[in-house]
Amino acid sequence: MSKRPTITDLARASGVSVATVDRVLNGRLPVREETQRRVYEAATGIGYHAAGLIAQRMRKELPEYRLGFVLLRPRDVFYRAFASELEKAITQAPGFRGTAVIDFAESLAPEEIVDKLRRLAASCDAVALVSPDHPTVTAAVAEVKARGVPVFSLLSDFATGIREGYVGIDNLKVGRTAAWMISRCARKPGKVALLVGSHRFHGHELREIGFRAFFREHAPEFTVLETIVNHESYEITHEAVAGLLGQHDDLVGCYVAGGGIEGAISALRQVRPAPLPVLICNEITVDTRAALADNLAVMAIATPLAPLCRELVGLMAHSIEEGAANAPGQTFLPFDIYLPENI
Repeated sequence: MSKRPTITDLARASGVSVATVDRVLNGRLPVREETQRRVYEAATGIGYHAAGLIAQRMRKELPEYRLGFVLLRPRDVFYRAFASELEKAITQAPGFRGTAVIDFAESLAPEEIVDKLRRLAASCDAVALVSPDHPTVTAAVAEVKARGVPVFSLLSDFATGIREGYVGIDNLKVGRTAAWMISRCARKPGKVALLVGSHRFHGHELREIGFRAFFREHAPEFTVLETIVNHESYEITHEAVAGLLGQHDDLVGCYVAGGGIEGAISALRQVRPAPLPVLICNEITVDTRAALADNLAVMAIATPLAPLCRELVGLMAHSIEEGAANAPGQTFLPFDIYLPENI
């Protein structure tokens, strides 16, 4: 049986004295963060039994922050997963101890979102939210900023020049990517449908711009129909897509640029047109994964939630510690692409 590592072994492995290791273990006197980390890494490396205790001691000395978040639709699978990843990112944050305060807006009404923003800003050190770009929201962000609370926009930008930073994916590229896939997969040129949640969502506007720009530049033989606003609703999307399939026998593509994709999938399952239009989904969920597996959808463009949440939490902590205007204006993460062959 191998000998259990002792405190002397740990001191030797970390290059410090036994007394220093004792101070790290018992929290006696201030010990430099660099030294604590060196002792912890050595303890992990040699299998020292109190490595977990050292980690706890290190975290107890870290600053504490309350981070507030406003997401949408609490029953939506995507936003529930988003909330879970935010909590995990805060728990695992290396530089601080944090508490996640997460609220959900039931609607896209600016008044509801502003009310939740103000409530969170009253008790949190920094706030991030998903919101349409609206003058009411911009005014509230300016008000919160004046109180010294940094505000970040998520997924879709808003209050540019006032908010602390945007964290999400490059929505212009998302729209162009969806258009590229439809142009390559459609059996022949025809009509293409585009659905967005709201023209007040800056991210959806950018996706529409990129989508239309690609067809205009590289596939002008396709006709992009008038954009449909679905308010990210299952029912509206189902009715809209079913209606399009009934009206246009030359519908060759459909891109749902925001929420409500489940309605498009259900419409295709109900109508079963032949041939199927090329369906591009937004986000990977149980429904979109099933649509890909059944070859009802060709591609899902998804937000990388785990790395996005880690990046966001780090930027929020940085803005608290360093003050306003110290975060990058825009932080783009590469988006994920799911196909029937890689799900």
